[in-house]
Amino acid sequence: MSAASFPVAARQQHATRAVFFLPGFAIAAWAPLVPFAKARTGLDEGGLGLTLLCLGAGSLLAMPVAGALAARFGCRVVMLVTLLMAGLTLPLLAIAPSAISLALALFVFGAGIGACDCVMNLQAVMVERDARRPMMSGFHAFYSIGGAVGAAAMTGLLALGVAPWVGACLLLAAMAMVVLVAAPHWRDERAAGDAPMFAIPRGIVLLIGLLCFVAFLGEGVMLDWSAVFLNQVQGVPAGRAGLGFLVFSVAMTLTRLFGDRMVAWLGQQRAVLIGGAVAAAGLLLATFASVLPLALIGYALVGLGCANVVPVLFTLAGNQKAMPESLAIPAVTTLGYAGVLAGPALVGLVAHRSSLVVAFVLVAIALLLVGIAARAVR
Repeated sequence: MSAASFPVAARQQHATRAVFFLPGFAIAAWAPLVPFAKARTGLDEGGLGLTLLCLGAGSLLAMPVAGALAARFGCRVVMLVTLLMAGLTLPLLAIAPSAISLALALFVFGAGIGACDCVMNLQAVMVERDARRPMMSGFHAFYSIGGAVGAAAMTGLLALGVAPWVGACLLLAAMAMVVLVAAPHWRDERAAGDAPMFAIPRGIVLLIGLLCFVAFLGEGVMLDWSAVFLNQVQGVPAGRAGLGFLVFSVAMTLTRLFGDRMVAWLGQQRAVLIGGAVAAAGLLLATFASVLPLALIGYALVGLGCANVVPVLFTLAGNQKAMPESLAIPAVTTLGYAGVLAGPALVGLVAHRSSLVVAFVLVAIALLLVGIAARAVR
């Protein structure tokens, strides 16, 4: 790459980090608003759970459409529109007066987040390809950083007594400033005029998508079941049971910040193989640990192992030749997100039939199989 083109490439790389930061920031800003929404709408726990499904439904339905639109109009336009959807809906989530209005707002919010999630990975594949070195883990790290900043910012504002809708508007303004700086450097390539807009995933893309499903399933299990497991199975007090997910999240974020160097050193297949093995070993350690410190080491190993698996799988999906990347990335993203949604439910079903220990062991085996199966991806 010539010296003259390097500043352009550097600006695109920073802009890509920004677009990964933004959806993580937005969805984490919503989390502290959930109790306020529950009280305002009068929903009980069951009703709130059903309403929250609208966020996931919006994401899953929007992802394939986003890939098609990105192929036709370019990543920049689609990311601008989807971030606008998510950003403008955030204040609505803070004022929605009824269950129906909250459900509709969550559907649009989820559609914006999910569609942006899909297209930003398309952008990342192109930027990484031009750089000719691994960059995907670093991009994904900024999603996690955005989540931490968004949750901290909204929580801090609420703790200061700021009204939820005012806090949402302030964070919307912060998002708008980031977009104004980053958007001019987002990619705007379009697919050829005769390129298909939709296709069912097949061959290597289907395999990568299934591996993403399992990897995201593992992350979803950490989010929804780690605290329950520590509390109900291992007897950790409820006030400390969240330490498992905290350790997992910190380990994953830190590993992704340095993950690109690891992937360059190990190679893609070996990085996924080792990552799956480390995550599986960590989950087994966390499952059978007799004391909390040992269990926390296990959760840290799960975060360390899972950190580079999904970024590498997205890179592989972008570089395969069986399907255009504008079709492959949405397919892999959709299957992965389905793992986040379905994983906790599957664990609950297995736990109901047998036990949480059995469910966690099965997840560990699945993570190990991801590492082994990834060697078949070329």
